[in-house]
Amino acid sequence: MTRGGYSGLRQRVSTALALLAALCLVLFAMPPSATLLLIALAFLWGAWEWSAFVAPTRAGLRAAFVVAVALGILAAWPASGSRVGMSMLLAATGLWWLLAVGWILRGPQRVGAALAAVAGIAALVPTAVALGRLRLEPVAGAWVLLFALAVVMAADVGAYFAGHRFGRVKLAPAVSPGKTWEGVFGGLVCSLAVAALGARALGWPAALVLPLALGAAAFSVVGDLMESLMKRHSGLKDSGHLFPGHGGVLDRIDSLTAGIPVFTLGLLQAGLVGADWSP
Repeated sequence: MTRGGYSGLRQRVSTALALLAALCLVLFAMPPSATLLLIALAFLWGAWEWSAFVAPTRAGLRAAFVVAVALGILAAWPASGSRVGMSMLLAATGLWWLLAVGWILRGPQRVGAALAAVAGIAALVPTAVALGRLRLEPVAGAWVLLFALAVVMAADVGAYFAGHRFGRVKLAPAVSPGKTWEGVFGGLVCSLAVAALGARALGWPAALVLPLALGAAAFSVVGDLMESLMKRHSGLKDSGHLFPGHGGVLDRIDSLTAGIPVFTLGLLQAGLVGADWSP
């Protein structure tokens, strides 16, 4: 790795550690409402960044998109308080991401403003709702949320290092030339390792958690590629510049938008979360 590469890595690590410390402070030193507020702010900021894919030069339309995401979260929240409602929301989201695979494979095709808006709402709304519900789990909700985030983000970390060290075979060169299959496999391994440790700490059966983590890590790649597709068609390198070495909010939550809904759905169906929700 070049000197510039080491400098960039140090910046990325320093920013990541600072964000982790801030997240843990909110999760473990503040009431759940503080986490819900943080999630709302992060995803509305992410909505503003996504709006650049929809109408980059029209501030009014960008603001309208942010309002649409906020209204979507508010509308989905009450329904997500039941197991049936949450399962339907997350299942629909999982189906959307399966369809998105085909769209991503057609990366060179033009992305229209309307489709970009629909994709943004489908990505942001269910993820924000799922994260909020995980935090409100009555037993160790802060740890459950941190575990879900760690499982998905571990796939990002593993992919970054494995891709830089071993990457040869391009994953989707028309959409994201830097991503490789070796990086994907490295991410899956890292996610499984985190899942095994977390499952043991939470007292959850690894036989249930590991397959769910594998699915979440695989879907997280799709979320990452979706944002790459949007940035490519918008001519953007990063969605923003809020976090040194990382880019914008979307650059940090893109993998979560697909991985978290899938992981939460799996945990819900396995009976590991949602035991106190209405039927």
